Amino acid sequence: MPIRPRYRRVSALQRQFFNREGLLALYDEELREISDRLRILNVVGVGGIGKSRLLQELRNRTPDTCRAARLDLQLPTLRQQEDALAVLRMEFGAQGVQFDRFDIAYAVLWQRVHPQLQMDRKNTPFAEDSEVLSKILDDAMGLPVFGTAAGLVRLTGRAVSNRQRRRRIESDPTLQELDSLSNAELGNAVSYLFAEELRRSAEERPYVLFVDAYEAMVPTPLPGGRSYASDAWLRDLLGQLHGGLTVLASREPLPWAAYDKEWETVIRETRVDGLPMPARLDLLAQAGITGVPEQRTIAEASAGVPFYLHLAVDTHAQNPDRAAGPGTAEEIVQRFLQHVAPDEVRILELLSVARTFDLGMFRVIGRTFDLPANLLTWESLTAYSFAYPLPRGWYRLHQLMITALQRHLSPGVKRHVHAVVRRYWEELADRMETGADSGVARSSPLREAVYHGLHAEDISPEQIQRHADRAVMMSGRQAVDGMVKDIRDFVASPPRTAYATEALPGIRDAADCLDAESRLELGDAATVIAMTPALDMPVGSVVAARLALAGANARRIAGESSHAASIFERVWAEHGGEARPSAGLCVADIRMWQGDFAGAFALAEEVHGICSPHERVIRGDLKRLMHLGHRFLMDFDRAAGLLAQAEEEYRAVGAVVGLANIRTNRAELLAFTDPRAAVEEAGAALEVQRDLGAQHEIGKVYTAMAIAQLRLGRLERSEAAFRNANTALDQAGYRSGRARADMFRAFLLLRRGEREATRDLLLHAAREFETCQVYPSLITAIHGAAERVGLVTPELTAAADRARPLLRPLGTVEDLDRRTDEVLSMFLDGVAP
Repeated sequence: MPIRPRYRRVSALQRQFFNREGLLALYDEELREISDRLRILNVVGVGGIGKSRLLQELRNRTPDTCRAARLDLQLPTLRQQEDALAVLRMEFGAQGVQFDRFDIAYAVLWQRVHPQLQMDRKNTPFAEDSEVLSKILDDAMGLPVFGTAAGLVRLTGRAVSNRQRRRRIESDPTLQELDSLSNAELGNAVSYLFAEELRRSAEERPYVLFVDAYEAMVPTPLPGGRSYASDAWLRDLLGQLHGGLTVLASREPLPWAAYDKEWETVIRETRVDGLPMPARLDLLAQAGITGVPEQRTIAEASAGVPFYLHLAVDTHAQNPDRAAGPGTAEEIVQRFLQHVAPDEVRILELLSVARTFDLGMFRVIGRTFDLPANLLTWESLTAYSFAYPLPRGWYRLHQLMITALQRHLSPGVKRHVHAVVRRYWEELADRMETGADSGVARSSPLREAVYHGLHAEDISPEQIQRHADRAVMMSGRQAVDGMVKDIRDFVASPPRTAYATEALPGIRDAADCLDAESRLELGDAATVIAMTPALDMPVGSVVAARLALAGANARRIAGESSHAASIFERVWAEHGGEARPSAGLCVADIRMWQGDFAGAFALAEEVHGICSPHERVIRGDLKRLMHLGHRFLMDFDRAAGLLAQAEEEYRAVGAVVGLANIRTNRAELLAFTDPRAAVEEAGAALEVQRDLGAQHEIGKVYTAMAIAQLRLGRLERSEAAFRNANTALDQAGYRSGRARADMFRAFLLLRRGEREATRDLLLHAAREFETCQVYPSLITAIHGAAERVGLVTPELTAAADRARPLLRPLGTVEDLDRRTDEVLSMFLDGVAP
């Protein structure tokens, strides 16, 4: 931390106040509701968040109809009861509150604590400020008064002329008992009389008491919210302040309900959060930092903490060419840790390496580095306001603390901690797969394992890919997005080590591969094509092979079937690693779409044979592929059986994406076998696919719903579903899927008697299939439909003639034609030619 004068560091209290409109409104509401009741507004926030500045603004906002005083517990002397009461008595006394009984009781307490001093104007507190006490001491001048309450009360009769005021003092039962009280009881009586005098004054004019920095009095609370009774006098005093409002600022919420549940009905807690970005920029501009890049950099680094912003302003004022840096970060961490026990700081430094942590991780790190890892230490650490609670026992540290704390760790120690935390997350992921409940999202452990593996510099691109595959199975493709971000952040500023030099190219490819596969699942083919402009790179590694397959699949969706097929074939022929089954699946897939059903099924069986039993996802994909083949061959019974087998494979490993696609395929199948059930199934499939964000799958589901509604004769609903299907399919760039939807929408137009539009749409769909080099079986079906209703054209006939030689169905072409005619009858029977 730079050595420089410290006085100017308090200048934040003199700078313009920003934002906090909600808190100001809340304070105004509390002021309006002041009554003869006990009320405490507890302003809670981390160190440096602006609580003291807020209290100053609230006091400035207090109307003249209220008295106000402030107790700053950051001053050590004011943490003592008698000193704090003296300050408050002087502030409220200056505003017209009469403290006759309190002044007498305080003089008794003072004399009890300082018996060597004679009670006179010189030695007695408030002697010059208290009308009653000054007159009593005038009468007692020169007499060795030893501070007995009885003696002081007797002197009141001669010193005070106002009868009512004199009677109130002489008849007060508390004053009569003071001489018989112990020192502790005498202190309680003094607090009681202070509260009584203040409450009495509130009958004519209410008051507000501001108490700052409660944590200075109780720096280390005990588990359960209790403390070592250092705040007992303050709690006792505030518990008696009726008729006014107390605003108390603290880093953690007041824990007083641990003593008495009634405090929950008295205390209203409100959080002071970080300043929003516009307020941060306004603050910096007001302080003279006007450069837009500099403003943005400081504002983002501050995490909305005003203390950081003011440090940056001070740094700029002293040296305009130097931005906030390590010195600022060090002051921040000192501010945050001001009231943290020294033996807890070290483990906080280690925990700062983890983005989130729980009791289990805390214990593992503690045992690894021989630090306290007991439950008491854990409860103490997690009680601090900079440890933010997350659902079900997880925590994270404040963003500014993380950066500052990690500066205290050497690179070697940080790598070691990252390695320890990576193993913890991997073990947690293993437990979750066996059904253990962790309280975190199912994919989170795998993302965190990748993050810490990178920073521990001990994870390979292949291991990253395997973790991503597990995350996809556990909670869907979106889980990988976080991994991609973490990898790209690491690649953008890698460490200068041998690991980074050697592994960085493979890690960069892993990020590209994960990103491409994720976007492909969302149906964003155009972006994946842009990400993979060169697809002739070597495919020896798993990551390179999968990246090539993702790029080829994007081109298949966009209608570049021949280009995609050549890439699939090359990976299938050249790659001998873990990605080979996926390449074989892709080759079989595109062969089927191009009409070679026999070749596709033979290859699918071959790929199934090389899959190990634990590769349930790829085995499910192969079964689903064969299901689709039988469905396009109009053999719906076989298709249903294979769909059930695929679902069984996916369900065995909880493959979220696979099971979602099963729902899509089931809706598509039911559209031909049970349209009423198809409508219901499509609705369920839409919910699942919307959660995953897969636009091409959403388009396919809407197509299935539209076909089912068409078969049920609900033409308006069918038309609406087709419109939704087209929107989703166009957004995904799925040309062949859009053409398939158009083929069936043509049957809807035919039902409405729009024959010319029907012919044009059928012809458009056939052209698209030819352009994309897919679905020759559907081209022949379009031709057959046009013939049945008298809309055939020479161009359709020529297209069908080109398609038939491409067909290699299972069984005979005649059987396929018969089944196709039966399906067309579902839509065309009753339509006049």
